[in-house]
Amino acid sequence: MSESRSGYLYGFIAYLSWGFFPLYWPLLDPARSDEVLAHRFVWSLAVCVALVTFARLWPKFWQIMRSPRRLALMTAATFVIAINWGVFIWGVTNGYVIEASLGYFINPLITVAFGVVFLGERLRPLQWAALGVAGIAVAALTIGLGRPPWLALTLACSFATYGLIKKKANLGAIESLSAETLIAFPVALAYLFLLGSQDGLAFGHAGSINSILLIGTGIVTAFPLLMFGAAATRISLTSIGLLQYVAPSVQ
Repeated sequence: MSESRSGYLYGFIAYLSWGFFPLYWPLLDPARSDEVLAHRFVWSLAVCVALVTFARLWPKFWQIMRSPRRLALMTAATFVIAINWGVFIWGVTNGYVIEASLGYFINPLITVAFGVVFLGERLRPLQWAALGVAGIAVAALTIGLGRPPWLALTLACSFATYGLIKKKANLGAIESLSAETLIAFPVALAYLFLLGSQDGLAFGHAGSINSILLIGTGIVTAFPLLMFGAAATRISLTSIGLLQYVAPSVQ
């Protein structure tokens, strides 16, 4: 399979997985959105460590951690994906699934714009037509919402920025995600300990099923991000943007 075709396949798998995400997060109740966010980073790192070890990628991983430019890019990626995750989890656990899905209808438009402006990518006539139709649909959905879609815009801008950073970094999917989760791990773990000291931690106090599901956020989080990272290095940001309509359509 060619690099381009495999990139489209990885991207499709990533967005299909994200499309089903809203079904998972409500199962984590009574864990709050902030605790779930912290668990995602902690357990994603555990998954990444296992993958790096299995694939023997430790030398490449440490190259990222020793490079100031690459480390800066991964730190920026960690920051924007944390915003995206936090806002998304809060939205779907507080009854804003429609607005969250609207964010991912808006996101491809911003992603494509980033590809054109920052990477010099060019669109074919049919792609312009598709984006025109998408723009009309987004406008109609926004009017139907009846208020400024702040949650949707935050999701759209943060994930589009994440995609641009991953494209600029052009690093392996496993080692780059491992760097991102390692950067966030100390803060996430410290926050979980803080919640525990204030009796606000659901993990270990809401039954074994709840704890298993919280641990499962590592796999649920890491798998589509690895697929997305693999796609980002193989196809254009414009193509990634157009593929993104899979996720909100499923949602």
